[in-house]
Amino acid sequence: MQKHWLQIFVFIFGLIIWFIPTPSGLETQAWHLFAIFITAIFAVIINAMPIFTSSIIALAAVVLTGTLTTEQAYSGFSEDFILLIIVAFLIARGVIKSGLGKRIAFLIIKKFGTSSLKLGYSVVAADMFISPAFPSNTARSGVLFPIVSALAADSGSKVSDGSRKKLGAYLMMTSMAGITLSSTLWLTAMAANPAGAKMAKEVGIDVSYGSWALAASVPVLVLYFLVPWVIFKIYPPEIKETPDAPDIAQAALDKMGPVHKNEWIMAATFIGMVSLWVMSGTWGLDKTAVAFLGLAILMLSNIFTLDDLRGEGNALATLVWFSILYAMSKYLNELGFMGWVGDHISTSVAGFPWPVVYVALIVGYVLIHYFFVSQTAQMLALFSVFLAVAIEAGVPTEMMTYMLLFATNFNAIITPQGSSANVIYSGSGYIEAGEIYKVGGIVTFVNTAIFLTVGTAWMMLIL
Repeated sequence: MQKHWLQIFVFIFGLIIWFIPTPSGLETQAWHLFAIFITAIFAVIINAMPIFTSSIIALAAVVLTGTLTTEQAYSGFSEDFILLIIVAFLIARGVIKSGLGKRIAFLIIKKFGTSSLKLGYSVVAADMFISPAFPSNTARSGVLFPIVSALAADSGSKVSDGSRKKLGAYLMMTSMAGITLSSTLWLTAMAANPAGAKMAKEVGIDVSYGSWALAASVPVLVLYFLVPWVIFKIYPPEIKETPDAPDIAQAALDKMGPVHKNEWIMAATFIGMVSLWVMSGTWGLDKTAVAFLGLAILMLSNIFTLDDLRGEGNALATLVWFSILYAMSKYLNELGFMGWVGDHISTSVAGFPWPVVYVALIVGYVLIHYFFVSQTAQMLALFSVFLAVAIEAGVPTEMMTYMLLFATNFNAIITPQGSSANVIYSGSGYIEAGEIYKVGGIVTFVNTAIFLTVGTAWMMLIL
C-alpha cells in the first residue's frame, strides 16, 4: 500500500512541475520534457517504482503529450553504443557458461580472496591496468563485468537465489566506481577525453598524455585506496572475511582440471575482441560490430545459444530503459535546457572571488550530470561555457581545464545512466537503481571532495 502512495506522490510531483510557468529563456517544450524526465528519475530515487517501469511511463508521456515526436522519443533504440552494452551482456553469459569466467574467478580468489575488501581492490586495480588501452569505458565494462559476475557467483552470491548482497552487490558497485577512476587517470581511457583535450587546445592549454596522467595521478591514487573502503562501509557485503577462500579456490581449480575446448574458444574470442577494440581507433573499426562478431563466433561454437538468449531478460530491460532516458537527455540538451542551467550557474557565481567561483563551478558541473545520460554530451555542451566563466573570474586557466576534464569522468557514477559503462552493472540484477543513486551519490561526493582538496593542491604545485 505504501508503494501506491509513493506512486501517487510522484504523479502529483510531476504535475506540479509541468504546470509551473515556463521560466524565462526556455521554450515550453523543453520545460515539459524536463518535468517528465525529472519525475521519472525522482520515482526511482524514492523507490516508488523500478527504473524500467518509470522509463516506459515517461516514454508514453513524452509521446502522448506531444512533447517529443515518435522519431525523437524512440531515437535511443538506434544508438550503436547501447547495442554494444546489450551484446556485452550476452558475451558475459558466454564467459561464465564456457567455464572461463569460473577459472579466472578462482585464480583471483586464490591470490586475493582472503577478504571481500581485497577482492574489491583487485578488481579496481585490474581496471586501472588495462584502461590505457581502452578508448571506450563501455567496452571496458564488457571486459570487467564477466569476471566480477563470475567472482560473485563462485563465491556463492547469486541474483537468482536472493543472495546478491552476500558479495556480488559490493563487487559490482566497486567495479562501477573504479571505472570512474580509471577513466579519469588516463587520457585514452574514455572516448570523450581526447575530444576534451582538443577543446582545451582552443583556449591555449596543451593537454598531453603525460601531463594528463601526472595531474590526475595523486588524487586518483588517494581515491583508489579510499573508494573501495567507503563502499565497503556504506554498502557492505554480507561476507567480509574469507580466510579459507584461497584453499577452496585451489581445490576447485584442481577439480576443473586443464583448460577445455570451450574455454580456449572463449579465451581466443575474448582476446580477439579486446585486441580489435584497442585498435578500433587506428583501424577505423566499429566497436559494436566487433562485439557482434564475437557473439556470432560464440553462437557458432554453441557456447551461447538461442536458449541462453531467452533467459536474458535483464539485457532487454536495460536496452529499453537506457534507450528511453538517453533520448530524453539528448533532447533536453538540444532544446537548450542544459545550456540554460549552465548559464544560470555561471551567472550566479559572477563577482565572487576566484576560489569560490572555482569550487561552485566544479560542484555545479558535477551535479548537473543528473540530467545527462552521456558524459561526452555534457562535456560538449558545458565545458567551454564553464571554462569561459572561470577564466573571466580569474581562476587559473590550466587548473580549471584539467578539473573540468576530470569531473567529466569522476561524476559518472552519480546515476545508473550517468555513463554507458554503468548500465551493464545496473542491469545485472546485483544492484538496484535506487541503490546506485544513494551509493553513487556518496562516491561522487568523495571523488569531488578529494579532487577539490588533494587534486587542487597537487595541480597548484605542478602546473
